[in-house]
Amino acid sequence: MVNLKELFPGVFSLNIQQVIMYAIGLLLIYLAIKKEYEPALLLPIGFGAILVNLPLATVWDSEGSAGVLQIFYNIGILTEIFPVLVFVGVGAMIDFSELLKNPRMLLFGAAAQFGIFFTIIAAIALGTVLDKTFNLGLNIDLKVASSIGIIGAADGPTSIFVATKFAPKIIGPISVAAYSYMSLVPIIQPPVIRALTTREERLIRMPYRDKKISKIVLIAFPIIITVVSGIAAPISVPLIGLLMFGNLIRVSGVIERLSLAAQNELTNIVTLLLGITIGATMHYENFLQPITLLILALGLVAFIFDTAGGVLFAKFLNLFTKEKINPMVGAAGISAFPMSARVIQRMATKEDPTNFILMQSTSANVSGQLGSVLAGGMVLALVPWLTTLIA
Repeated sequence: MVNLKELFPGVFSLNIQQVIMYAIGLLLIYLAIKKEYEPALLLPIGFGAILVNLPLATVWDSEGSAGVLQIFYNIGILTEIFPVLVFVGVGAMIDFSELLKNPRMLLFGAAAQFGIFFTIIAAIALGTVLDKTFNLGLNIDLKVASSIGIIGAADGPTSIFVATKFAPKIIGPISVAAYSYMSLVPIIQPPVIRALTTREERLIRMPYRDKKISKIVLIAFPIIITVVSGIAAPISVPLIGLLMFGNLIRVSGVIERLSLAAQNELTNIVTLLLGITIGATMHYENFLQPITLLILALGLVAFIFDTAGGVLFAKFLNLFTKEKINPMVGAAGISAFPMSARVIQRMATKEDPTNFILMQSTSANVSGQLGSVLAGGMVLALVPWLTTLIA
């Protein structure tokens, strides 16, 4: 007699949790294709989530041996190779000249990281309350809270890098939250900015001074940043070092072919593998947990407070400076480059079609990219030390 369970093991092992994950995967694919929300990552993440939740999950574990996506995970995520290679490509894409023309914009790259540290505290406090009240078993310690808070960096590779170090079991929801909210910057930021500014403030014009930045300065910048960061926070070197290496390739001017390869072929291939591998971490046993909803909620909180931190810091500076800053520029201090700068310019144009603050917003946005990586390095350096003190 034919044993149908042996003949069709996939059919008989299918469960409702897997079907739910198919729906989540399809939602991510829909957002990528229809809404064009970070399609380069949400599409492979969505498909990877479907793959790993198919019966028997052979892409992850095949007859006791590591499946193809688990191999990618072990080689690319656990070793941190995929995130740092993405940084090489990002560094090759970024032009720091606008920031060097207006160095005070570095302050906004720091101020707009406020949401990270606020969310870390909120995650610990909220997790403790929920565990005591509903006994959810969230167990959010400082390392898990830091992995959630870093979503506020608005920088997917940094979020993945920190989560790999501190909370590998929740890489899936952290990555989905980070890239989803990055794609929603045009929806998230405007209401926050309007709530914290007056129309008069949004109408502030900022003079633009076009300065010539020498090639020596452009070359020295990534080297100096790497050395200073490496001495101040050695654990940040894989992040900041590879980002600055990519930028050095760009500004050197002697290896244009490698610069273009880093911006295109390298970034595209690594992004593709990173996305589908992150999706493969979204097995229903790990993803369909109360902590996933908490991560999504707190990730939004981090983005909102990052935006608010930049705006309020600009308003604070205006109390002491003669040359006023349009507070909207402060919101561009998050790392969602160049999307946030474009959002700020659109808002400025809506208030006054002749107000052009794109260059200043771009400067703040570039500093946000730098600030997010440095914030990630600080978290990686401080959290283990604080954990030993708490213990």
